[in-house]
Amino acid sequence: MKNKKYKADTQLTHTGRKPSEHFGFVNTPVYRGSTILSNSSQEFREKKARYSYGSKSNPNTESLAESLTIMEGAEDCKITSSGRTAILLSLVSILSAGDHLILADNVYEPTKNISNKFLTKMGISVSYFDPKNLIELSKIITTKTKAIFFESPGSITFEIIDIEPLVKIAKENNIYTIIDNTWGTPLYFKPFYYGIDISIHAGTKYIVGHSDTFIGAVTYNKRVKKMIEETYDLLRLSSNPDDAYMASRGLRSMGVRMEKQFKSTLSICEALYKNNLIENILYPPFKNSEDHELWKKYFQNGGASLMTIIIKNDCNIKALDNFIDGLELFGIGASWGGYESLAIPVFPNRKKNRKWNKYVNSMIRLHIGLEDTDDLIEDISNALANM
Repeated sequence: MKNKKYKADTQLTHTGRKPSEHFGFVNTPVYRGSTILSNSSQEFREKKARYSYGSKSNPNTESLAESLTIMEGAEDCKITSSGRTAILLSLVSILSAGDHLILADNVYEPTKNISNKFLTKMGISVSYFDPKNLIELSKIITTKTKAIFFESPGSITFEIIDIEPLVKIAKENNIYTIIDNTWGTPLYFKPFYYGIDISIHAGTKYIVGHSDTFIGAVTYNKRVKKMIEETYDLLRLSSNPDDAYMASRGLRSMGVRMEKQFKSTLSICEALYKNNLIENILYPPFKNSEDHELWKKYFQNGGASLMTIIIKNDCNIKALDNFIDGLELFGIGASWGGYESLAIPVFPNRKKNRKWNKYVNSMIRLHIGLEDTDDLIEDISNALANM
C-alpha cells in the first residue's frame, strides 16, 4: 500500500499483501525454510539478495511487519517469537553495562523480571516510578539514565500515564522511551505521534486473536533504527513463518473483533457499576472509572476488552475463589485478547503505590470475549450473588 493515509479498517484489510509477488494468492503463502539460495556467488558475497537466511527474514514476517509499521506510523518493525522477546529486544538494543533503566511501577510483571533478574546481571541498574507521579520520575533521572519503559494503561490496575509530559521529560534528558502498546494496539493508540521511540506488542493477544499462536513485534522510529536492527540481526529473536502467517490472518479481523469486544465491555461495566457487590471497576474507557479523561485525551475511541473489578468480599480468598469458580462462560487462564472470556485472580506487585494492598484477595482481571453481552452480564451477576 503506497498510501498510508487510508483509515484503519482499510489498512487492516490491505497492508502486507502483495498478490502479484505470490502468483496471485490473496494471502502471502507460508514460506518455510532455513536455507535460501542465492542466484550467484557475487550476490551471496555482497549480500544483495532480498532474503539471505530463514531466521533473519522471510515473506511472512515481512508481511506482518509491513502492516504494523503502516498502522502504527513507525519507521519499521521487527517480528519476534513472543511478547517477552519483543520486550527483551527493545531493552538490550539500547542498554549497555553502566546504564540506568526506569520502569513504571505498573508494567507487566515479566518486564520487571527481565529487568531485575537479567538486565542487572549485565550491569544495568533499575529504578521504578509511580506512573501517576511524574515529579518523582524527574527526581530519579541520573546522567546514566538511558531509557524509560512504561505501559498505558498499566498492567492489572490500568492507570493511564500523561504521556506528553513524560516524553517531554525524556527528550530534555536525552532518554529513550519505550511503551508496551499491547492494550492499545495499533488501532487505538499511536505512540509515534507523541514522540515515543519504541513500541512493543504481544501479538499473541489481539493481533492473533484466537489464543493459538505466540508472536511479538517491535516497532520503532529512525532514532533507534540502527540499534534495533543490529541487535535483531545478532540475536535472531525472530518468529517463524507459520506463526507470522497466523498473526497476519488474525490481523485482518482485529478491527471487527475489538469493536464488538469494546462495546460489550462498556455494557458490562455499566451493569456492574449498579451491582452493590462491586467495590470498583478499573477500566479507563468507562466513564466512572479513574483516568477516563486521560483515556479520552490519548486513545482513539477504543481499546482492549481487559479490565479489573474489585469485589466486596472482605478480602476473603474463599469468596474470591467461589466467584471465579462460579462463572460458567469465563475460562480460568493466563493471557487475553482471544475470542473467549477469561477471569483470573490478580495481586498487584507495586513498589511505589501501596493503595491496592487493601484490596488483597478482592481483585479479578476479566477479559471480555465475543460471547453475547447479556449472557456475560448474567453469568457475572450470578457468580457474584453466589460467592
